[in-house]
Amino acid sequence: MANPILNDKAFNEVVDTGAASAGWAAPQAGTHAGAPGIHDGPISTWQAGTMTVHGTATATGVLFVLLLAAAAVGWSAVTVNDGVPAQFPVWTLLGVLVGFGCVIAMRFRPQFAKVLGPIYALAEGVFVGAISHSYEFYQKGIVVQAAGATIGVFAVMLFLYRTNIIKVTDRMRRIVVGATLGIMVFYGISMLINLFGGSVGFLTGTSAFSIGFSFLVAGLAAFNLALDFDFIEKGAKAGLPKQMEWVAAVGLMVTIVWLYLEILRLLSKLNRR
Repeated sequence: MANPILNDKAFNEVVDTGAASAGWAAPQAGTHAGAPGIHDGPISTWQAGTMTVHGTATATGVLFVLLLAAAAVGWSAVTVNDGVPAQFPVWTLLGVLVGFGCVIAMRFRPQFAKVLGPIYALAEGVFVGAISHSYEFYQKGIVVQAAGATIGVFAVMLFLYRTNIIKVTDRMRRIVVGATLGIMVFYGISMLINLFGGSVGFLTGTSAFSIGFSFLVAGLAAFNLALDFDFIEKGAKAGLPKQMEWVAAVGLMVTIVWLYLEILRLLSKLNRR
């Protein structure tokens, strides 16, 4: 869903905090702003280790491996039989809550991202593996299709971003973030309805409207990738602290997992028509 840790507010907070501690902040009112002696700039911990695109890619790779390993555990934990709904151990479903908690914690304590990131990947991986197994049991081959489609969408969006075919403007960011928040609210309401015994039929149905909705949400997830790429590129250029590589990696993983689950749901609807 929308990344609470990869947005302009988070970016500006980190930049402002780092600038002040490094001596880059603007002088306070009433202080002398005359010409200082010539030097190479302030000495700070930021210069000793700053965020890079390569470092973020490496962190993302580590998280991806952990997620796959945990997904294998979640996959094996699910019991599925013909004519019987899939049985999920409670701890596999708790992975969502643990993962969400890690993301929120990183929003306010990015310095712990190197620890919270792997925890997120393991917790979310267990959940993804469990859900994937239930889909695969009833529709053989769907997991491979969804994974392949996710990789394909990621590659296409990265190409479009790198070639400037897609440019992340302020207007685009507002539209994507606003639409994503709207989807989050809708999903939250539908979960509450399910808890009270109701259901939102078109979310799991196979009508043209239901399939169109899934296409729309999957497309929205894809555009969130562009926002993630933009955050990573800007962060590297701004020289954010090294720890932000892990924050950015987790943010990217959040979007990739969301995209995969939406594609999985979309393919399931198409296969059942």
